[in-house]
Amino acid sequence: MTLIYATDHTVPVTVQARTRLSPEDAFRIIAPIDLSLVFSGWGPFPGVRGATNQTGDWDAAGQSRNPDLTDGSTAMEKLTEYTEPSSFAYELTGFTNILRHLVVGVRGEWTFSPDATGTLIRWTYEFKPLPRRILLVRRVLGPLWRNYMRVGVHRAARAAENISDTESR
Repeated sequence: MTLIYATDHTVPVTVQARTRLSPEDAFRIIAPIDLSLVFSGWGPFPGVRGATNQTGDWDAAGQSRNPDLTDGSTAMEKLTEYTEPSSFAYELTGFTNILRHLVVGVRGEWTFSPDATGTLIRWTYEFKPLPRRILLVRRVLGPLWRNYMRVGVHRAARAAENISDTESR
């Protein structure tokens, strides 16, 4: 079932980071990365300890997992698109934390584009608010979440570089 349709009113948030890695290497490392290396938490938002119930290697649409958050909450994540080496997308639903009172779910997408000698990584989170929650999501959650995402995308880029350096040794 598709979470977001063209007629839905959503709240998108996009951040970006650059890395010296090629798009192929950045994608190869970041798509299946250990979430705890990237999401340590920021402000009111928890970090990610890992994932449970993962189906597959996180390399094909239809695979799913439950991110395990540091505040004890979880969600259901399903990979909806996987276009190597340029992008992957997923949907998050079934939040057990405060987000369950604000959103139906989220569509996330990471893209990897050539940028001079490296890669421009863009991460978009598209919130689908619950009825009568769009202003709260747009004016409060969205701006706060942008900061969380900014930290996460930069940590993902640096972790990918560190992993690539370790592989080269």
